Amino acid sequence: NGRFQITPFAAGEIVPGLEVLDAVQQGTVECGHTASYYYVGKNPALAFGTSVPFGLTAPQQNAWLYHGGGLELLQELYADFGVINFPAGNTSAQMGGWFKKQINSVADLKGLKMRIPGLGGKVMERLGVNVQVLPGGEIFLALDRGAIDAAEWVGPYDDEKLGLYKAAKFYYYPGWWEPGPTLEVQVNKKAWDKLPKEYQEIFKDAARYANINMGAQYDALNGAALERLIKAGTKLTPYSQDILQAAEKASFDLFEEDASKDAKFKKVYEQWKGFRKQIYKWHGTNELSFANFAFSRN
Repeated sequence: NGRFQITPFAAGEIVPGLEVLDAVQQGTVECGHTASYYYVGKNPALAFGTSVPFGLTAPQQNAWLYHGGGLELLQELYADFGVINFPAGNTSAQMGGWFKKQINSVADLKGLKMRIPGLGGKVMERLGVNVQVLPGGEIFLALDRGAIDAAEWVGPYDDEKLGLYKAAKFYYYPGWWEPGPTLEVQVNKKAWDKLPKEYQEIFKDAARYANINMGAQYDALNGAALERLIKAGTKLTPYSQDILQAAEKASFDLFEEDASKDAKFKKVYEQWKGFRKQIYKWHGTNELSFANFAFSRN
């Protein structure tokens, strides 16, 4: 009925794409749509709001956020910035990035310049990668012109739109650093508190709808996009066990180190780790056995 309106602006129109949290915190805008892992420099535990290496799939992430205590833990973190957050999008399973050359072992990663944010970037640094953090609009040119050697973005549908297959031909999987990444809407807490309760509930419902609907859209679109990319000459390539095992070890070494240094990180991590263990066991018992049988027959 027009009583409650939100005017969207693209990244760069008011603030750069990687400064959304700052703008919301300072009141430059009342709210912003972004990924929490861009702000691990402020608090590494914020990464859990999006996705962390070898973490939760999209359904598991939603289960943790909505019914496993995850959102409450994250909102405690954001309270330090005068911000409240809500899940508002998920890209579903992501891919493992575009590379100009084949990567067969950890040794092949050393010295590579790669666009990858969040804790995944910190893990890649431990594996010898020269990590770059770039907003989406800058990735193609950087990769095409050789400023970077590799880049991860999202998955087949978005990567195709960005034209990344024109700049690099080796497309790796799985996206172990973002198995189920959530986007979120961050709201200035003072602005939030001024909203009538009715509008707060409408806002939360809209965010929840965006979260569920976006994931469904990506799942519907990615299959056909992957087929088009392969027809265009993309080389679909799995990460080696050598790389996956090294990345997993480096990931949990990083988590444990951050937990030992930061009580807030430890609080989120320990609770998340317990939830992950339980849901992995459940999905590993039921969903994995079904997928191994059914997917292999398609």
